[in-house]
Amino acid sequence: MNSSRHVKRLTQVGVAMAFGLLAAQATTVASAQGTAAPRQEAPSETLSVRQQTIVPIAAFGAAGDMAGLSTSLNQGLDAGLTVNDIKEVLLQLYAYAGFPRSLNALNELMNVLEARKQRGVQDQLGKTPSRPIPQGDALLAAGTANQTRILGAPSKSAVYEFVPAVDQYLKQHLFGAIFERDNLDWQSRELATVGMLSALPGVEAQLQAHLGFSMNVGITTAQLKQLTQVLVEKVDAGSASRARDALARQLASRSQALPR
Repeated sequence: MNSSRHVKRLTQVGVAMAFGLLAAQATTVASAQGTAAPRQEAPSETLSVRQQTIVPIAAFGAAGDMAGLSTSLNQGLDAGLTVNDIKEVLLQLYAYAGFPRSLNALNELMNVLEARKQRGVQDQLGKTPSRPIPQGDALLAAGTANQTRILGAPSKSAVYEFVPAVDQYLKQHLFGAIFERDNLDWQSRELATVGMLSALPGVEAQLQAHLGFSMNVGITTAQLKQLTQVLVEKVDAGSASRARDALARQLASRSQALPR
């Protein structure tokens, strides 16, 4: 989505996180002009092989399936993901599945890398963040700006008024501390998030919302449909079904919001 285009859309959003724990709470966000996140990669109707491998890594990490994660980690590294690419995905996992799943997944990555090293495989380390992550008020400001760009408008929800701390955690931890780490682009981060949420029953509102956010950062409908097929082939039918249903709802919502 180009930031110069004026977009008017209605998206059902339900995001509530406190230190990696989600609570289902849907809210309506109206898209504002000129606030969309910039494209991170060239437009395409298909996911690259690298992008495809992010999805099962995220899904198996969220599900706590170490056998599936081990296989997907090897496939991702073979497909060109760097070690730091995968570290970023598994670090981000804490925001959606909690620190225990994130820590377990990072430990599994260490095991996989050691086994590959023993086989003589030299994996690329990859990039680290290009700038220091802001702290304090600057981190809150950066997270608020990132959240607004990804959602398309300032985030509002009754739950944020009920528990203001959760709004602060979202802005500081997820959209601030994580999304300010620029060594993984926003498209990859949203693909990872959709993979994680697809693997978690009971967070359909958040899954639908992040499919919309994926479009806001430049991922196409065709690519998201391909993502559901990746879930069928690489993860499981349940995850794929949740993603397909949520995408259908998201597309229907966007269609209804278009001017007539």
